[in-house]
Amino acid sequence: MISNYAFRKFKNHFFFILCAVCVVLAVVPLLSILWEVIVRGAPQLSINFLISTNANGGIGPAIQGTLILIGLTSLIGIPIGILSGIYLAEFGNNHYAATMRSINDILTEFPSIVVGITAYGVIVIALIGSYSAIAGAIALSFILIPIVARTTEESLKLVPNSVREASLALGAHKWRTTLSVVLPSAKSGLITGTLLAVARISGETAPLIMTILGNRYFFQGLDQPMAALPLEIWRDSLQPYASAQAQGWGAALILILIVLSLNIAVRLASRGRFKK
Repeated sequence: MISNYAFRKFKNHFFFILCAVCVVLAVVPLLSILWEVIVRGAPQLSINFLISTNANGGIGPAIQGTLILIGLTSLIGIPIGILSGIYLAEFGNNHYAATMRSINDILTEFPSIVVGITAYGVIVIALIGSYSAIAGAIALSFILIPIVARTTEESLKLVPNSVREASLALGAHKWRTTLSVVLPSAKSGLITGTLLAVARISGETAPLIMTILGNRYFFQGLDQPMAALPLEIWRDSLQPYASAQAQGWGAALILILIVLSLNIAVRLASRGRFKK
């Protein structure tokens, strides 16, 4: 009896230590990357760096372009992704839903460069005829939609069926139950999935090379080439000059801060909304 208890206690401590080691192995590289970006990028930060054009040693157009791309892509992709996830979770017991899940899984694993090449051939060349912010947003939305759809489906599946049955028993229609009962119950998962998708597209470079091309000036229209932080980082990293590489580190730090700020802002806003 004592030996059995001692063995179970040993297993408990062993797996606790093993999990702690795994956490450390995952966190240390992340902290190392963040430290490197902060140390190299922080000295570049200044008002001139944030608001000036590339010709004056700044990344103002790239910051503006990134924010526009994130907003436009979210406007296109998030509603489609959430609606797709709702259909798969609540009405997806059929052949069409199984096919949609397969397509969604394929798109999730697609290399971003393939998405960029496809968008270049279909949107830039065939439909619009030029590099543009619209082409970039559409390309990024093909990366965002599968992630949002998958996380939405999984979040809704975690809602107990008893919650749905209680609403239906009170006379609510299926669509009303989904909108008023199921979605609020899964709000944390929906917000997390959406933020993960936005963070993913914020740092994508390959699709932007093929769709928005880049621009040294501020916003000139949705149908014109546009700057973006991932493009700025990529191009600065290829330069042999220390000043250009330092500018790239600064742009990387700004990109991280933008994604972090968006996450915090959405969390705070949603928390206040749902408390009311």
